[in-house]
Amino acid sequence: MPQIHQTAPDFTLPVTGGGEVHLAGLRGSIVVLFFYPRDDTPGCTKEGIGFSEQLEAFETAGAKVFGISRDTMEKHDRFAAKHALTVPLLSDSEGTVTEDYGVWVEKNLYGKKSMGIERATFLIGPRGDVVRIWRKVKVDGHVDEVLEAVRAL
Repeated sequence: MPQIHQTAPDFTLPVTGGGEVHLAGLRGSIVVLFFYPRDDTPGCTKEGIGFSEQLEAFETAGAKVFGISRDTMEKHDRFAAKHALTVPLLSDSEGTVTEDYGVWVEKNLYGKKSMGIERATFLIGPRGDVVRIWRKVKVDGHVDEVLEAVRAL
């Protein structure tokens, strides 16, 4: 799991709309990675819509934003189309990136334990280092808080 001031773990993942995103290829840009549990669930939908609505503001501030879950590209494409999401979604179907970022965790829901993605966001600076981490994210107000942090860089 990366810590603040450490280099963010590199990856190459497929992205909605086709192609791949290679994190190292984004050096020189601010990058926001928001990890979310599953496509088309209430919190994940609200978060995806929120980042999509503010995507232009993030771009104006010099940041590239990506959502990451373990869902397949087919599920991502359906999710993005259904909710008119403009934020690019990356598929970590093999789970390597969620493990590298320490967001694949044991969860406890109504006494039942299972493994899943902890909602978390990583702000990566232009040199590729982790600048800020939000863990156990609550969706309400989160997008605005991340945008404020990006503008402060």
